[in-house]
Amino acid sequence: MSLAQQALLELNAAHEYFNRSTRNLTEAHSRFAPAEGMMTAAQQVAHVAHTIDWFVQGAFRPEGFDTDWEAHAKLLAGCTSLADARAWFERAVAAAADKVEHLSDAELLTPMSDGPIMGGAPRLAIFGAINDHTAHHRGALTVYARLNGIVPPMPYMEM
Repeated sequence: MSLAQQALLELNAAHEYFNRSTRNLTEAHSRFAPAEGMMTAAQQVAHVAHTIDWFVQGAFRPEGFDTDWEAHAKLLAGCTSLADARAWFERAVAAAADKVEHLSDAELLTPMSDGPIMGGAPRLAIFGAINDHTAHHRGALTVYARLNGIVPPMPYMEM
């Protein structure tokens, strides 16, 4: 199995688990946040989507990762629709898959630009990071669901 195929397996698992474990949140939950100053449900999903795009861009740009955190936060602050955030998530996963599916093992083992974020790690490492980051936020969103009286589904399989 090629490294691209392995990366796609990891990306597809993150995609499936995220969608399955958060599917019980509806558009009506878009603006829910557990406390003042926390991201809403829509912003959480948008953040996951944006971060997938960010990982892919950072891994392949000569200058590495964009660390303009203020600009990233402003982008997410405008997201008020869970449907829009979910559509962004689907586009981000598709774009990441399109980027990686035809890359050679050598291209995926090429070190990322030096810097404070994954500097020098092979490009392939972003897929583990995407998986970890996505898992972190699907966990947060299951708490959001429980705070709304919803029992979240098991992420790893249909029950």
